[in-house]
This record gives sequence, C-alpha cells and structure tokens, in this order.
Amino acid sequence: MVVAWCILATAVCVCRVEAAPAPAALPTDAAVTPVAAVAPPVIEPTTSGAPAKVKVIPVREAISKPVLYVIRRGLKEAQEQGMKAVILDMETPGGELGVTLDIMEALDRFEGQTLVYVNKEAISAGAIISSVADRVYFAPGGIIGAAEVVMGTGSDVPEGMKRKVNSVLNAKVRAFNETGSLRAQVIKAMMDSEYEFKVGDTVIKPKGELLSLTAEEAAKTYGEPAAPLLSSGTHATLEDLLAAKYGRDGYILARMEVSWSEKLASWLTSIAPLLMGAGLLCVFIEFKTPGFGVFGILGGLLLALVFFGHYAAGLSGHEPALFFLLGVVLVAVEIFLLPGTLVAGLAGAALMLGALVWSMADVWPGEMPELNSDLLLVPFLNLAAAIGVAFTGALVLAKFIPRGWFWDKMILQASVAGDSPAVSPAANGVESLAGARGRTVSALRPMGEVEIAGRRHEARASLGSLERDEPVKVTGLSGRVLIVERDAS
Repeated sequence: MVVAWCILATAVCVCRVEAAPAPAALPTDAAVTPVAAVAPPVIEPTTSGAPAKVKVIPVREAISKPVLYVIRRGLKEAQEQGMKAVILDMETPGGELGVTLDIMEALDRFEGQTLVYVNKEAISAGAIISSVADRVYFAPGGIIGAAEVVMGTGSDVPEGMKRKVNSVLNAKVRAFNETGSLRAQVIKAMMDSEYEFKVGDTVIKPKGELLSLTAEEAAKTYGEPAAPLLSSGTHATLEDLLAAKYGRDGYILARMEVSWSEKLASWLTSIAPLLMGAGLLCVFIEFKTPGFGVFGILGGLLLALVFFGHYAAGLSGHEPALFFLLGVVLVAVEIFLLPGTLVAGLAGAALMLGALVWSMADVWPGEMPELNSDLLLVPFLNLAAAIGVAFTGALVLAKFIPRGWFWDKMILQASVAGDSPAVSPAANGVESLAGARGRTVSALRPMGEVEIAGRRHEARASLGSLERDEPVKVTGLSGRVLIVERDAS
C-alpha cells in the first residue's frame, strides 16, 4: 500500500488549459432542464434552533503541503468547536496528487457538512477535491474541470501509469459519492479525455477532450429524475450562499486566517527527525555537563520546534504539548530535587518521547484513535530516525568530550569562566578525599565542579542543588565523581 501511494505521489494534478481543446458546448435538447426551472434551495434550520456555526477555509493557491495543513487544521478546529459545516472558498489552478488524496481523506473524516464554493475556479486537483464535498456551489463565472493527471514538470504521464492513477482516483471518487449520483461520471470526464460521458441518449462530453464546466453548465440537470451535473447553486457571495441555505440570520460565520506558519510547518515537518535527533543530542550533552546551560536551552527549543511544526500542520493538538511539559517537569525533579533516583527522570523521558510520537499522529478531536500501522508508522519511523541521529552524534562527540577542546573549552570553561583548568578525577586520587572540605567553583545542579586543596574535581550534590562558591564536604564517591553536601560547620 505504501508503495502504491509513493507511485501516486510522483504525479501532479495540474491545469492543462493550453494543451486541452476547449470543451464543446453542452447539449440543449429535451433531456436538459434549464437552470431557471431548478427548485429554489430549501433553508436548513438547525435542530436546536440556534444559528448554524460555519467555518470558511480559504484555498487560494496551488494545492501543496501548506494548503493541506490549512485545511486539516481548519477541519479539526471546526470539529472541536462543534461547527455544523465548513466551506472551502476555492480558487486554485491544481497541484500535487498526493496532497489531493490527503485532503480528500481529511474532508471525509469531518463529522459536519463539507461545502465547496468555486470562487472563481477549481481546476484539476481543485475539481477532484470538490468531488468529496457534500455540496458544490459556484460564484457567477466560476469554472471547474480539466483534471488530467500530468507529471510535476508538466510532461505527460506514461500511459500505463496514467491508467493506474486514473483507476485509483475514479475508485476514490466513487467511494466518496452516493450511488446514482452524476458526480463520479463528471469527474471521470474531467480526468479522462477518452471517456465518453453521456446520460441516456445525450452525449455531454465526446471522446477526445476533457470536460470543463461553467457555473451555468454545472447547474443543468439531466436524466429521470432530473439531477444537476455538479452544482447545488450559484451565489454572488458566500454570505448569499449561507443566507439561502440557513436563512439570513440563521448562521454564524467564522473565517480561518492563513499565516506564514503553514509554510514554515511544511519545512519543519520535512526535517522533523533531524530536529528531534539534534534536540535529544543537546539534552544528552546537557546531562554530561555541569549546571544548566546553552545545550539544555537549545535542546528544548529544537524539540519545541517539532511540536510547533506538527501543530501548524494540523496534526498535533494541545494534549501532546501538555504531556511533554509534564515530562519536562519530571526530568527537572530528577535533576534538581531527587538526583540519582532515576524514577522521575525515566518517567519524564518516556512521557517526552511519547508526546513527540503523539504529536505526529493524525488524531481527530473526539475520536478514540485505533493504534494501527497507518496511524503509528510515520511517527515511529521519525522517532527511530531521530534516535539514530542522536546516537550517531553522541558517538562522534564521545571522541572529543573526555579529553579534547570540545569538553574543556565549550563546556567546563563556559561553566567556570576565568578559573584554573579542570583536573581529571582519575589523576587526583579521589579515593582519599572522603570527608575533605572545599568550595564549589560552579553551580551543582546536580553535577558541577568543586575545588579541594587547590585542585578541581567533578562532583555531584547529594541532595538538591548547590550554588557557586558554597562550602562543601565530600560524603562519598560515585565512580570517579565526588558526592558532596553543603558544609554547615
């Protein structure tokens, strides 16, 4: 299945206005009901009597990852807020096929009503996305169609691949539309120039051209009983559409604001494993250094970027961030209050990693997610890649940390600026220092450095933390690290 989607993702749905011949005018024989004869829309009051809450999601550029992130985030927000409907305010020339399929899936998962307002064009991928909506409306002069699949470079897809892609897309469109609807045939005629589209004896699109429809043509009805090709109505504005649907005072409109964050999220999510790996590596270095410094801050910022990217991408909600913060608190308890117990630290680390995986899973508000491979595959692959990056980085740094410039100048010297160079515990005979007294030369939180008899040693506070220049007494030894406590004498 994954391989199939990868193949599909190599193609791009783009408008081929110049290459495709202009569609012939639609027939006007007796099988066609004029637009004026279509019954006026029926107002749909809400069951509670309260105004219907409707969210407008703008689609104003080529279909790409940032557009997917806008739509998915808007749908989840609308579902979380209990909105009755969402409207895609669409003007697009087409775009990526893989993203188009993801948008179709997202629209299908929304529990309310999905509407598309073609304002003023839904070409190619826009037409395919429109096929999933419950209703398609048009602005005057709106057009839809020309949905042939081509490569991202604009060249033709090889015939064999085109047949496979069209087969999958047609099956998708049929699955999303009710039996007997003309919509699946309309979309097929927009995608396949060799498909002859006819209703009864009326040929709507002959072979050799792609179907494109104006707002008026999309509203014409065919067959018995008469049904429109695609349109549920033409309205000058979104407000007119909603007034016709819910009544002039029967709706509350909320417009989604699109910002730079979606484009940034597209880049951040593409490098999420690298960001996570670098963040975990910084946290590892922070644990290996005295006090709390630049590596801890940098690691936290990198992991926060992972959350931001997936939140803006419409994947992560607030809950993963709360669990991540709880994990941070537990790690802080391990470092500052209960050093050496490992219980709080391990629990915090587990919560942080779990929250990172959760932030990458496509979980919808109010849904109990099924823990299957479709939901967890990508998050776990990203996590495995991040751990690999962190582990590799740690191995590389391990060659420098014990005795090189990286440890001496980047870490220890930064913690104890201006003091004499650190002396390795292995060269100090630390076994003889039990009960010795000295002073801290860096903060111990809980790791740091102390000075005893003019020599510096790595040390760890036995409880809590110690500030710089406090009197201490050696109470024990952990490996080659002194265990010290505040000297009250």
